Amino acid sequence: MKTAKRIMLILSITALLCCLLSVAAFAAGSGDVAGAVESTWTAASGQIKSVVNKVVFPAIDMILAIFFFVKLGTAYFDYRKTGQFEWTAPAILFACLVFTLTAPLYIWSIIGV
Repeated sequence: MKTAKRIMLILSITALLCCLLSVAAFAAGSGDVAGAVESTWTAASGQIKSVVNKVVFPAIDMILAIFFFVKLGTAYFDYRKTGQFEWTAPAILFACLVFTLTAPLYIWSIIGV
């Protein structure tokens, strides 16, 4: 019973803080929400592109490279054990790695930024 009261107290305090600390966002005086969204996107698209090119794609590339080399190593050890080399998983990881390495060159023209 005590834990239920505690949970209800925490939830009510959280709801109250959300109501008190939230800020209403209004569109321009004409109520044009689409225009407000477009202007926000126009202002932020350069920053988004920069962050994705400098942080997101390199992080994905690093993760895929690590997975590729680990899978290549495990495929080699399986080859030593069974005598048959399985190329499927390393080939898929390599193709994904090449795709993400070259993605910043063309992805922005596809999206239209």
